[in-house]
Amino acid sequence: MTAPFPLVLRPVVWAAALLCASSAQAQSSPPQAASVDSGALSPVVVSVERGSGGLWRGATSVDVVEGEELRDGQAQVNLSESLSRVPGLVIRNRQNYAQDLQISMRGYGARATFGVRGVRLFVDGIPASAPDGSGQAANFPLGSADRVEVVRGPMAALYGASSGGALLLYTEGGQQPAQWRTGLVAGSDGLWRLSTQATGQTGTAQEPGWSYVVDLSRFETDGTRPQSAADRTTANLKLSRQHEGGRTVLVFNRHSSFALDPQGLSRGEFDDNPEQTTSSALTFNTRKSVAQTQLGLAFEQALGNGHKLELMGYGGQRQVVQYQSIATGAQLPAGSSGGVIDLDRDYWGWNARWRHEGDWQGGRLSLSAGVASDFQSDKRKGYENFIGSTLGVQGKLRRDEVNRAETLDPYLHAEWRTQDLTLMGGVRQTRTEYESKDSYIVGNNKDDSGSKRYKATLPVLGARLQLNPSLQAFASIGKGYEIPTLNEVAYRSGGVSGFNTSLNAARSTSAELGLRGRAERTQWSATAFEIRTDDEIVVQNNTGGRTTFQNAGRTLRQGLELSGQTRMGAVGWTAAYTWLRAHYRDAFMTCTTTGCPNANPQVQVPAGNRIPGLPEHQLFVQAAWDMGWAGSRLTLEARHVGRVAVNDLNTDFAASHTLFNLAVQFKQDHGDWTLREFIRVDNLSDRKHAGSVIVNDGNGRFFEPGAGRKLLLGLEAQRRF
Repeated sequence: MTAPFPLVLRPVVWAAALLCASSAQAQSSPPQAASVDSGALSPVVVSVERGSGGLWRGATSVDVVEGEELRDGQAQVNLSESLSRVPGLVIRNRQNYAQDLQISMRGYGARATFGVRGVRLFVDGIPASAPDGSGQAANFPLGSADRVEVVRGPMAALYGASSGGALLLYTEGGQQPAQWRTGLVAGSDGLWRLSTQATGQTGTAQEPGWSYVVDLSRFETDGTRPQSAADRTTANLKLSRQHEGGRTVLVFNRHSSFALDPQGLSRGEFDDNPEQTTSSALTFNTRKSVAQTQLGLAFEQALGNGHKLELMGYGGQRQVVQYQSIATGAQLPAGSSGGVIDLDRDYWGWNARWRHEGDWQGGRLSLSAGVASDFQSDKRKGYENFIGSTLGVQGKLRRDEVNRAETLDPYLHAEWRTQDLTLMGGVRQTRTEYESKDSYIVGNNKDDSGSKRYKATLPVLGARLQLNPSLQAFASIGKGYEIPTLNEVAYRSGGVSGFNTSLNAARSTSAELGLRGRAERTQWSATAFEIRTDDEIVVQNNTGGRTTFQNAGRTLRQGLELSGQTRMGAVGWTAAYTWLRAHYRDAFMTCTTTGCPNANPQVQVPAGNRIPGLPEHQLFVQAAWDMGWAGSRLTLEARHVGRVAVNDLNTDFAASHTLFNLAVQFKQDHGDWTLREFIRVDNLSDRKHAGSVIVNDGNGRFFEPGAGRKLLLGLEAQRRF
């Protein structure tokens, strides 16, 4: 790869120089140790020395958002509430709980119209992403989170295929004294959340027993628009026990939800009244229900002389029923899968790893080698969403198949570090097998069975150099690999039913170069990156309830990430800025009409068009003033998002917008009791805006309206025993 940063290096140097000058007289602060509770459940080894907000000695971009930051003055319902402070991450609340959050990282995952693609999700080391790369963040237990780690850049490839980035949530560990807390949040649109957490440890301080963490929560909302009400119930349990030289961890999670689907709005509908819901959502009563149960077990054992064995296994079941608004006429042709999705998924996986750590050549050497495997089996049925003239009900069977995905990934990772230098390298070979067995072969509906294999070797290298006690530089480079999901290979060219064996994985080369610094009250980072991709996966046709994908040519993503935190007296400042230029380097053909005549796309997407779903600019600024009365804190936030293309043709854009949020928090300690209260107002100016977009929507309903001015009240009581 030649000249990876010709356009974006100078802004990094300029920004870093200013930040260095501002903190040159300050003294460096000591690092903070990472939580010891990640242990055997960590999916990939990372540097464990953690400073406030990031990993100090790592050779890659990793930001850490602590559990208190996730919860303070927030509804604790969505990750989007608190992760806007992370540069390079686009995370938006669609105000549609039937479709989950919209998450992308450095441009990966932008094409997802529902769920998460291209970004791997983990909770206590257990994947919340399926082997095909699709995932959901709805079951993240924010109420008991210890931290969320946001991994960006080339090193994310060590998490497997479709890892343009990774979000890793770790729950807190039980300890003595035991703690109990209960929180209630209520606000506009009938929103409320009630949650309870209990943590503790059996036994005595001299002979501790099992540590436990229990997290129960219930959430409901009437929604911001008609047909957008939702509810969610979650239960999360973690048990862990230390034994001689090791630890055993058991994790259980139960999640159930029901959500009406308001869908997006067309340009005309959005301009006329963004608080309305399109008529088809009401006519078909679009909705989605989910039930998921999951169990995980991890074991680690020291073997002596710095060697350790780590084993992890998990399994679960997920059931989804979703009613769509596909027109009845579009369901009549042979091969249609209908307008009702009925999915029953069984999934499981395991990870076995050897790890060694010891002194070598004047530094600390960490080595690990392992094998990870994940499996999913989807029993997928499709039904018509009508019976006669009655719409929004389950009708005749139109699809009956079993789709399977299985991965087997060996990997190696090595890191050598001293006070002034870190060298890091790794490689992961990712192998994924898809198989689809069709059991619905009726009349003109042919056998749509098929299979496909994807395989790639992903090497990554990184280095960190400490220039002085308060300043260091880092760089990394590596290969990336994004496989299409099972949904994306469901239809062949032209929207014809059947396994799309011609759809290949996208391959990329990613590089980053950055500076980071810290002082007594200040820390900052500045990172430039470039990603060159071949065979980008794009939409070929999206009509009649079917989306067909194809491989386009080359794409280029170049970006700059700046972030910083500082404290001036009683006021703490946090800022994050992202500049991202993401475009197609090659022209390709796409369809805009039903059926895509003769399976031959008719419309050209010109080279240079922007990749949709991605803002060029994104800014977060927060000022938090500790007022000193009754533990009070006043927080003011500003969030700016640049304009966003809604489709590959760039025929329309969601306008840029800036939102202001205000919160007041209080805290009182009364012996073993702690009380917390907050009042929060989001979108103070009641700004009309598109909170997110549905990329390449076949009906032109691209716009998902953001919420107007909203009030939120919260109360939490905590008791120590």
